[in-house]
Amino acid sequence: MSDNTTLVSAKGKGRPRSFDRDTALMTALRIFWKLGYEPASVSILCKAMEINPPSFYAAFKSKEMLFLEAITFYEKRYWTPLLTAFENSDAPLKPLLRDFFNKAAAILLNPETPSGCMVVLAAINIAPKEERIAAVVKELRQQTRDVFARRLQKSLDKGELYPNAKLASLADTFNIMLEGMSIQAKDAMPLKDLQEAAKLIPNLIDPYIKDPQ
Repeated sequence: MSDNTTLVSAKGKGRPRSFDRDTALMTALRIFWKLGYEPASVSILCKAMEINPPSFYAAFKSKEMLFLEAITFYEKRYWTPLLTAFENSDAPLKPLLRDFFNKAAAILLNPETPSGCMVVLAAINIAPKEERIAAVVKELRQQTRDVFARRLQKSLDKGELYPNAKLASLADTFNIMLEGMSIQAKDAMPLKDLQEAAKLIPNLIDPYIKDPQ
């Protein structure tokens, strides 16, 4: 987990130099996004983060641990606030979904981060042998799906949806749509176009909602 700790990098001889952990994690994310997990060697990561191998291993233990910390940092920094606000909101469901996917598109194309959701892209690019990483990525994706499921259940409990609403299927579908948006963002789809497409996603609940807004 990131704790904004400033760490020391003993780069060659002379006075040790410090580096910010969050900055290092963002740099690592960009390298993993650009090259993929396997091709992103420790040497390449060290050069990008401007630290030497001993400092790398002292701070992150291994490339696997760095990747896991970086992707968790990314999830908590960019997605947890949006998902938490979505789940806890008492707003009508359809406008809430519209707002969620609009903001999701902005996150996916945020110039501060690599385009597309790193969690989704990792699920595509990680080799099967990387079982620990695959398990963590799968769990993060499942957590997003579960947020959709809980918010849909909340709307059902409030009487906003008809009793026959297919909550599990809707949660799966919204999660699939979000992951599809990530792929389009990775392919550099313009933000305006991605948000226009995202506007249609909430219409999926029309057969099950009592008062379509």
